[in-house]
Amino acid sequence: MRLLLVIDTLGAGGKERRFTELVRALNKIEDIELKVIIMSNDIHYTEIYSLGIEVIRLIRRTPKDISIFWQFRRIIETVQPDAVHCWESMTAVYLAPVCKLLNCPLINGMVTNAPLRRNIFNHHWRRARFTFPLSKIIVGNSWAGLNAYSAPRDKSIVIYNGFDFARLDGIKDARLVRDELEINTDYVVGMVASFGKQKDYPTYYRAAEIILSKRHDITFLAIGSGTDSEESVRYVSDRQRRFFRFLGKRGEVESYINSMNVCILATFTEGISNSVMEYMALGKPVVATVGGGTEELIMSDETGFLIEPSNHFLLAEMIERLIDDEDLRKKMGDKGKERILAHFSMDRMVRDYINLYRQVC
Repeated sequence: MRLLLVIDTLGAGGKERRFTELVRALNKIEDIELKVIIMSNDIHYTEIYSLGIEVIRLIRRTPKDISIFWQFRRIIETVQPDAVHCWESMTAVYLAPVCKLLNCPLINGMVTNAPLRRNIFNHHWRRARFTFPLSKIIVGNSWAGLNAYSAPRDKSIVIYNGFDFARLDGIKDARLVRDELEINTDYVVGMVASFGKQKDYPTYYRAAEIILSKRHDITFLAIGSGTDSEESVRYVSDRQRRFFRFLGKRGEVESYINSMNVCILATFTEGISNSVMEYMALGKPVVATVGGGTEELIMSDETGFLIEPSNHFLLAEMIERLIDDEDLRKKMGDKGKERILAHFSMDRMVRDYINLYRQVC
């Protein structure tokens, strides 16, 4: 079985890491021949070059470089793959007409979120409307995402993100991380997400300030691109900033999660959150905003709490409830880890993709 996997970038993101982990696993299967196309010079996961597979760099000269269509056609005619798997909407736009022309099955993997805005002003929505009819299969990482994009059910499938537990080998002890961050409080609460319009850091910060108005035994972490920006820090009052660590983008994020007692994801919409998967894999109780694929990941009141969007009062209440109940934290954390092992493991994700490829090919 000959497969061509296409991704826009291999930057330091969850999707890119998942792609790399899948390629590594597929490369070990004897009857699968892989080739990879990367459409960017941004390559964080350089291990892709050590796997012994052919990696083709296809760089656009302009954002709307139409020559890419012809280059894809030439590559597909040369490689003659049994199926092509694209990983986002831009690569889907280039590949959908070419694959249709060449009668090559396209697995469209652009559905990785669950957008609230579903109209022509959302460019991903427009791309979905163009590429879905030309795709053999539309694979999403949540039913919420497929429903949000109105993907046709007869060609839609969900393959949940997989967590590789090998990533937890050698993580730092929680006490070492707390010492590194000069944390002296009894408890640590954290949120791992980029600071931007898709994530609701203001609600997280407001909830923290409500708690800190009553007690000073908790330090709050903000980890992710932009969390150390002036705009982010400004949300917290001067008098409470000593109880915050605005860490920005960090490597070895699992070690920081390991130092937390309670983990948060305040957002407006979500596909399957890599952060929540990491929280649960490390046995941490989660408080997250209801909506999107989060409801497919978290079992409310069993592995964590799901709350309505932008409710900082309820978020503060749930954080304190967990902080004050060690047994509940452990019970939820243990159940969360069990759920990741059973339903969201890397082995299961790879197995599901292999089954999909064999079905298509």
